[in-house]
Amino acid sequence: MPLTKPSQELLRDLQGLASDLKWSAVELMRIAVRLSEAGNEADAQAVIRICQVMHAGEDRLVGYGDEVKVGRIERSKV
Repeated sequence: MPLTKPSQELLRDLQGLASDLKWSAVELMRIAVRLSEAGNEADAQAVIRICQVMHAGEDRLVGYGDEVKVGRIERSKV
């Protein structure tokens, strides 16, 4: 069954947000490496924990997108 236009928009939004989280986590990991290299291990570890939370959020958003694709989650017209 093809997706409705509102569901297609929802899918695109979820995919976009997941991509933004992934990109942000990658950039934060680079910052964590620099912090660690500068001897600031405590802050580096804090940033790494933030990245882990962001990766988990990305995974959830991708999962929601998969549910939209198969019709388990739908968006109705606003």
